[in-house]
Amino acid sequence: MRMMDCVELIAEKPKYAKEGVHKGMQGVIWEEECKDGCWLVLFPQYGEKEDIADICIQEEDLIQIPIMDAKVNEKIKEQLDGLNQKPAAISDEDHSCYLL
Repeated sequence: MRMMDCVELIAEKPKYAKEGVHKGMQGVIWEEECKDGCWLVLFPQYGEKEDIADICIQEEDLIQIPIMDAKVNEKIKEQLDGLNQKPAAISDEDHSCYLL
């Protein structure tokens, strides 16, 4: 691999998830050299949105892909954000959604 190669993350690890990066997300190698078996990878979002992260990823956790699609990252992020939302609690006073 080399700088500006498009890559996909093929492993789900807590250290990546903590930074908002998950298996299946796509990015670009952002430095010329691999350091200690890791590449600095930029994981962007589509358009003018803020990047998800630029973090060091173990080389064995990446595969090279021909073209990167930042929309894939947004879909994965959206799915995980939906899973992490807590359902709204119904207060003791709000019984309007119940049929009697």
